[in-house]
Amino acid sequence: MSQRRVLAIGLDGYEISLAESMMAQGLLPHMRALQKRSARFALDHGQARYSGLAWEHVSTGLSPEAIRRWSAVTFDPESYKVAQVPTSAMPFTARLSSRVVVLDLPYCDLGKAPNTLGFTNWGAHDPGVAPQSRPDGLLDEIEARFGPYPATDYIYGFTWPSVEKTELAAAALKRAVDVRAASAAWLLKERLPEWDLAMVVVSEAHSAIEQMWHGIDRQHDVSGAPSAAAARNGLHAIYAAIDDLTGLLMDEFPDADVVLFAMHGMGSNGADIASMALLGELLFRKRFGRPYMREEAWAARLPSGAPALPDDGSWHFRLEAMIPPLWHFKPPASGIGEDFVYERERDYAVIEWMPVTRYRPFWPEMDAFALPSFYDGRVRINLEGRESRGTVSRDKYADVLSDVRKLLADCREPRSGMPVLESMIVEQRDPYDIGPTQPDLYIHWKGTPIAFTHPELGQIGPLPYRRTGGHTNPLGFAYISGPGWRPADYGVRNSLDIVPTVIAMLGERDRARELSGEPISPHQLGRTRSAAA
Repeated sequence: MSQRRVLAIGLDGYEISLAESMMAQGLLPHMRALQKRSARFALDHGQARYSGLAWEHVSTGLSPEAIRRWSAVTFDPESYKVAQVPTSAMPFTARLSSRVVVLDLPYCDLGKAPNTLGFTNWGAHDPGVAPQSRPDGLLDEIEARFGPYPATDYIYGFTWPSVEKTELAAAALKRAVDVRAASAAWLLKERLPEWDLAMVVVSEAHSAIEQMWHGIDRQHDVSGAPSAAAARNGLHAIYAAIDDLTGLLMDEFPDADVVLFAMHGMGSNGADIASMALLGELLFRKRFGRPYMREEAWAARLPSGAPALPDDGSWHFRLEAMIPPLWHFKPPASGIGEDFVYERERDYAVIEWMPVTRYRPFWPEMDAFALPSFYDGRVRINLEGRESRGTVSRDKYADVLSDVRKLLADCREPRSGMPVLESMIVEQRDPYDIGPTQPDLYIHWKGTPIAFTHPELGQIGPLPYRRTGGHTNPLGFAYISGPGWRPADYGVRNSLDIVPTVIAMLGERDRARELSGEPISPHQLGRTRSAAA
């Protein structure tokens, strides 16, 4: 076993280019100091990034292929229902003999790792598990000592239409980082000081960037909103607080090797409008020859031409009015969807808040339909013998795929006249082996389309932005500091290499071989390449 312990700080939804820009201005001093003394890597999460399960890949150390789960959204081919399902996988910590404490590690089911201490689902952006702690009552202790999580209302905040709401969100998320830092230092130094590996996950950058990206991206459609300055200032304050957290933990535990990492980066959101709304309407019009989405006359527009919402505006309520939810749906005379239940299902896991889900009553009558997705567009083929009411025979499957490709290739973004389709990936397996968390087609959008125009089906949208930031930068990063890690830039590694590397640093290399990535060896880095600091 290694005699040095490991402090792993995971930054959820963190964009390293913003940090580097701030460091170049003399800001983020703790991160800058760590950068100078670390082995540095860019991390590529590949297609797995689009699963939305980055933290399941961390908590398990396994890829989507190994877990056999490609999305948090599960489709039931019998009932055509969809749900957002928590993890059922075992954490990698359950395999270790090292003493482990986790602090808000998403998708870490402590019930499956009885040797692991800590807590989950305190302030995580996407927790993937119910609130848990070990010892029992630990979360109650933290709340009694530090108070409740300060930014609950802004984990999924919609604030860009309002300067005041943006300022409130920024202050709350900055305060949340401060409380996270203090509680982590207390927990690891006083309450649970006997550890070999501490995994501290910081989620506030994720929540902040999704609401405030327009503050730092001057080319963004929403950069002309009055809230842009507040968003920029808020992001800088939250990043500074994360820097302070990093410095505090490094100072408190100077005997620990440090791994600071983000699985992938962030950027402009190109998915909410296209994947969550426009794609579903396009496929509906293709099948039925008429619109289901109601037209909306937007009272105001941003300088970019994107619809503007009032200070108290709600994206969800406006989209509910345009795309009626299931509990408002009345089946047409044709009987389409007549066997569905039209009462509101209040379980959040059903994700009926997502507009594309409101086309579900029509899916059994469609050859292809859009599945709910948080990132890329996803299309499921209604295949005979796989879906209970399949309409597409095996010999027509390729033709339907081709039809969808052409449909999307013919769509343009009306403001620019540019294609909306960047690329489309066909699932490379027998269609009857495609599981409930997989589509048949993955769609990557070109830019950030807010409307589609099709030569035959007409214009769909424009729609206002929900999140201004999203998971569009494929590259994350890792800084690794400790004896034997030569400070230099070492190029790009697979994001899945981080967990095996942490395990190898603990002296449990045999356990690392059971996982999906490959451990990074500091000795191999020193022998095989030189890099400029």
